[in-house]
Amino acid sequence: MRHRVHTFKIGRTSAHRKAMLANMVSSLFESGTIKTTVVKAKEARRMADRMVTLGKKGSLHHRRLAVSYLRDKTAVKKLFDEIAPSFEGRPGGYTRIIRLGFRQGDSAEMCMLQLTNNDAAEPKKAKKVEEVEKTEKAAAPKKARKAPDKKAAAETEAPKEEVKAEAEEAKAE
Repeated sequence: MRHRVHTFKIGRTSAHRKAMLANMVSSLFESGTIKTTVVKAKEARRMADRMVTLGKKGSLHHRRLAVSYLRDKTAVKKLFDEIAPSFEGRPGGYTRIIRLGFRQGDSAEMCMLQLTNNDAAEPKKAKKVEEVEKTEKAAAPKKARKAPDKKAAAETEAPKEEVKAEAEEAKAE
């Protein structure tokens, strides 16, 4: 029986897995956001949270442990100097996963892995705006939905196009 045995294999050797995760977490710390598959992001999140915990402890021993895992001194320096102090009062949950849909070639589920202190533009906000517009449209009476003239119709179309453009830009990032 394999009770409480966590494995993350995904068809790679152990050295390849460790190197891949170290590179992903280093990129996450340098840029604040990475785009990857959901399975890889879940495992990278585990490692990133552990590294932030090491950064919060801040001793030389913990810095050396982080270098041994990440293999990138610049990422470790940024982790200990900038990222970990921003999470000082937070007991966990340093990353978030935002699902983006499926990749075209192999239909793998893609997502964006972000540090939670990095409040960049999130695609969810654009979706919420569209949902609000749909509910307002459904709640309005049928007579009120029809635009009385072409000018009013053009004015209502412009904000919708802006929202769609913002959503596409956020998705492209």
